[in-house]
Amino acid sequence: MGSHFLRLFGGPGEEATFRELHLRRHRMFLQSRIKMLYANTQRVIVSLLFVMAAAFGQGAGGPTFEVASIKKAEPLSVNAVMSGQMHIGMTIDAAIVNIRSMSMADLLRAAYKVKSFQISGPDWLGAERFDIVAKMPAGATRDQVPQMLQALLADRFKLTLHRTTSDLPAYALVVMKGGAKLKESPPDENAPDSPANGPAAPLAPTPTDGGAQVRAVASSDANGVVSTASPNGQTKMVPREGGMRLEMTKMNTTGMLEMLGRFVDRPIIDMTGLTGRYDFTLDIGIEDMLALARAVGMTVPMGNRDATRASDPGASSVFTGIQQYGLKLEPRKAPIDLLVIDHVEKTPTEN
Repeated sequence: MGSHFLRLFGGPGEEATFRELHLRRHRMFLQSRIKMLYANTQRVIVSLLFVMAAAFGQGAGGPTFEVASIKKAEPLSVNAVMSGQMHIGMTIDAAIVNIRSMSMADLLRAAYKVKSFQISGPDWLGAERFDIVAKMPAGATRDQVPQMLQALLADRFKLTLHRTTSDLPAYALVVMKGGAKLKESPPDENAPDSPANGPAAPLAPTPTDGGAQVRAVASSDANGVVSTASPNGQTKMVPREGGMRLEMTKMNTTGMLEMLGRFVDRPIIDMTGLTGRYDFTLDIGIEDMLALARAVGMTVPMGNRDATRASDPGASSVFTGIQQYGLKLEPRKAPIDLLVIDHVEKTPTEN
């Protein structure tokens, strides 16, 4: 029997070679699947950045939605997003506000115009997701949507909260000893008086964390490239091998802090003294992108992530990348305005 097997399939050496070839093909298949998963994950994370970039103007008071339907959404899934079965974010079409797969933390950020680190509440705020379709009353504008969201959260989720200020760990964006090495943006000859050619005044007072509420527009293409534009500058988010490239133009320091703040775990305060507008690029590593995805509740592969990396911010591509421009992030403490959640229900009242 053994000699018959060897005659059919070769000798012991050839049999071992066959096994090695099979294992090698299996490894190559797994590596290609992992590479595809990471590529898909990158495109989804860029989409998440698009959602996070959308901001509202400051409004004073406002009406409530005429009617709203709220349903629990499925947890974030890379495959579902890439297959078109899951959409994330908020769209406003005429009088209809359509919110898809946004977490309670996302809703709080949109309603109260705060950053993630400014929300203090239960852990599930970033995990539970909701689909909401609401109708605005006649005469209402999109700038009043945050106030209508506040009323909706209070009515349907029984949200109660209070504001406070605490000294918390932060990062200060400072100029290194050798001076800033940023390239100033050339003036736009077609629109010399445009606010994009000079320091932009945010449409709302700048919070103590250095952020600003600005109107922003965004678009994306078939390659997963997302472009955003606001009074504080323009950003193009380009997926690339091993991460993402940020191409920023006509960016002032308010815009810098807004973008950098998405990849770090603390608020950033501007202490550069820079007043111009600048063009520069920044390469973001896959680990920083995955950390961003995990922060918004997405289940993503761990990869080869070093467990000690989270405690070593200097290893982040954000920290190392800005140093080429003579800038760095220094740990500090700063007074931060907080939104403290006193009570909120996981399940909304019935439609």
